[in-house]
Amino acid sequence: MDFVSLLFYFIVIIPSAIIHEYAHGWMAYQLGDPTAKYAGRLTIDPRVHIDKWGTIILPIALFVLTGGRFLFAYAKPVPYNPYNLKNQKWGPALVGVAGPVANFMLAACFGILVRIFPSSIFAPFFSIIVYANILLMVFNLLPIPPLDGSKILYAVLPSSAYQVRSFLDRYGFFILMFFVFYLFDLVRPVIDGLVKLLIG
Repeated sequence: MDFVSLLFYFIVIIPSAIIHEYAHGWMAYQLGDPTAKYAGRLTIDPRVHIDKWGTIILPIALFVLTGGRFLFAYAKPVPYNPYNLKNQKWGPALVGVAGPVANFMLAACFGILVRIFPSSIFAPFFSIIVYANILLMVFNLLPIPPLDGSKILYAVLPSSAYQVRSFLDRYGFFILMFFVFYLFDLVRPVIDGLVKLLIG
């Protein structure tokens, strides 16, 4: 990936990650938890969402370490209190899935624009937006803490599987880094397939 692509990445991925986090806070609020609202995070104002490490340093480091093969960023996680949620079992999973759903909705909207205006000078940029949001969606749905997919996994795991949860909570970050550097190609066909489905 060249410098121009990296620049596009910052233009596209960062707002997409911010909307992703906003969606978490919005869903938590709908389910009875006002924590994000009281913290001033129910807004898409980037100033309250940008995280120095996750939004700036991490993506640059990944760009360098992977030779531009993989780029990812996250905004400052929106706080929420799971004990305030109306549904204690499925509430955290719904909050978790809200971010990826928001990314899919963004991807679908810009995918429609690509299909309507395939010859537009903006079509390549719209396609980048689609790809970036599908990447965020698929990556965040991986059932590895601290990603959103882990909240969905925890909701479906039986209570007797507490040792699985304990193991993932303890070693999730290391598992995630191993996945990023050595196993990411396993999900690339899923990402490419969804992008192709949306933009044709």
